[in-house]
Amino acid sequence: MSDSFLLDEDGIYRCGAFQACLWQQHGFGTRLGNPDAQVTLRQIHSAVVWNAHPLEDREREGDALVTDDARRSIGVRTADCVPILLLDSKRRAVAAIHAGWRGSLAQIVTRALERMAQDFATDPASVWAAFGPCIRECCYEVGNEVAAQFAPLFPEFRGLSADGKSRLNLPEANRRHLIRAGVSPSLIFDCGLCTACLPEYFFSYRREPKNPARMVSAISRLG
Repeated sequence: MSDSFLLDEDGIYRCGAFQACLWQQHGFGTRLGNPDAQVTLRQIHSAVVWNAHPLEDREREGDALVTDDARRSIGVRTADCVPILLLDSKRRAVAAIHAGWRGSLAQIVTRALERMAQDFATDPASVWAAFGPCIRECCYEVGNEVAAQFAPLFPEFRGLSADGKSRLNLPEANRRHLIRAGVSPSLIFDCGLCTACLPEYFFSYRREPKNPARMVSAISRLG
């Protein structure tokens, strides 16, 4: 696990680097606890981004929310997909993103940055990103047809596997999208935790396909 993430007494992981921005609060949920999310979406594995103002909870379909409203928490639900939280350190805008392989392929993090630029005049150079617990390359096996679609993003890609299965690194795919969009690599923080490897802490759809439980990741501007 990255040293910049800590599990607090309420059972929620928080990014230590984000805590330097006193105007926000955030958290990545576990089996032990979840942060409050006042506005979420009906997630559909897309690249659809909504401004949370003035949405009600689960009013729209999509996979990312942005806001600069004070004290209005936004969140996503995950159980293997990558939860990504963004904050604009200058404009005090925030985003919550659900990035499965389809959303990652469609560059949902890039679309979220574009929406923040459109709605709040966000400069990607001022954005901090935190990646929460998700399934990691160690456990995420996909078919060659999926892996091939990500090959352009990974110059080191060595070709498809003979058995028809490949390992996919979704956090790294999203990290590269953020960097290409102008986010500084030094402002991207990844907890490094694998949901499939740690059943005592996390739900995992791959490990428990019949378990509908999800973790909540949320962020809000305090003022």
